[in-house]
Amino acid sequence: MPDYYYYIKALHIIFIVTWFAGMFYMPRLFIYNTEANDKPAEAQAILHEQFKMMMKRLWYGITIPSAILTIIFGPWIWYLYPGTGLPDWLFVKLIFVILLYIYFFTLHIIFKQQQKGIFKYTSQQLRIWNEVATIFLIAIVMLATVKQAISFAWGLIGLALFIIVLMSAIRIYKILRNK
Repeated sequence: MPDYYYYIKALHIIFIVTWFAGMFYMPRLFIYNTEANDKPAEAQAILHEQFKMMMKRLWYGITIPSAILTIIFGPWIWYLYPGTGLPDWLFVKLIFVILLYIYFFTLHIIFKQQQKGIFKYTSQQLRIWNEVATIFLIAIVMLATVKQAISFAWGLIGLALFIIVLMSAIRIYKILRNK
């Protein structure tokens, strides 16, 4: 393994973190931008302009570059890593990574819609969609760190239980927010 392997790995992790930061914050901005529709017209216009600018800077300045650099450094690490083949844990992790990129592209679609003033989703739907990145984060980190020590069945059960707890928390938050 070359000496620079650990630098490439560190850069990969750094850009994963910044990419996730963008994917966590962008749906929050979608929610705030959507909820601005409930404000009086003058405030609505000001808020929409502010959120559009914030979304644009976050998306093009941090989130997209981080997604690109993540996908560059990830395969590079795999190429440099000693060993052959594709372990089962890495195969499953790569499936989650592909699904994460699909999620990322759905965020891009919502971003483009909101930049045009199109609001197809309620703030509650966006709150639920916001948590999808958390599910991917947990699945990918568990696979990358625990590797073969986790059984596939227990991993899926744990992920399903986490999703149930997460969706319940969103439901409880909605009830508390509406009081």
